[in-house]
Amino acid sequence: MRYAEGLVHGFLVLRTLDGMAVADGDLIQVARGDRVTAQLIFRFRDGSVHDETAVYTQSRHFRLVSYRLVQKGPAFPRALEMSIDTATGQVDVRVSDDEGEPKLESERMELPDDLANGMVSTLLKNVEPEALPRSLSYVAATPKPRLVKLELATAPQDRFATGRRGRLARHYAVKVDIGGLAGVIAPLIGKQPPDSHVWILGGTAPAFVRAEQTLALGGPMYRIELTSPSWPRPAPAGAAAPKK
Repeated sequence: MRYAEGLVHGFLVLRTLDGMAVADGDLIQVARGDRVTAQLIFRFRDGSVHDETAVYTQSRHFRLVSYRLVQKGPAFPRALEMSIDTATGQVDVRVSDDEGEPKLESERMELPDDLANGMVSTLLKNVEPEALPRSLSYVAATPKPRLVKLELATAPQDRFATGRRGRLARHYAVKVDIGGLAGVIAPLIGKQPPDSHVWILGGTAPAFVRAEQTLALGGPMYRIELTSPSWPRPAPAGAAAPKK
């Protein structure tokens, strides 16, 4: 941990890779003592919802305490709810099967200290590109929960602008390493998840600026970007007031 997290309410937009906006998002984060609660929620235009909440501590190191993910609606291959309790190692996944019937998978797992569910962007804000860890641990939100590794790599910095000011963003590539025999077979049957990408503005106050990733196994790639509030245009001076 290099930078302590605090109070945040960020506004986000979720787009397809060709630029079409499909969901509006909020990042709502509060810190009480050394404990941080961060909720990321996307509300899709078709009524679907992606809602994930990570609770973690920050005291020299970031440590995940609990995590909850809820996905529902036509934007997702299946309705899913996953919860993680790192103190007990309990991981529960509730999904709807092909007939729409609910199914529960519950496992007690050995969860490592570097578990990054709901925290990838936060962790990348705190790393030095020249001292990037090789990987982070992650519980994949699949019908049967699976502990995987997220392999991290740097890519050339990319230019973006705010207003007329040009800036440079650090570009990180994130590859899912499934591991074991399943990891060998997955690319052959088309189930290897595509690489994700995260862009971080460096400097004295690092900030998330963009990501490209899937939200669910088998789902499309999306682009997550910051957005600003928009206001209705004021009526022109002298315009007649609306009739009652």
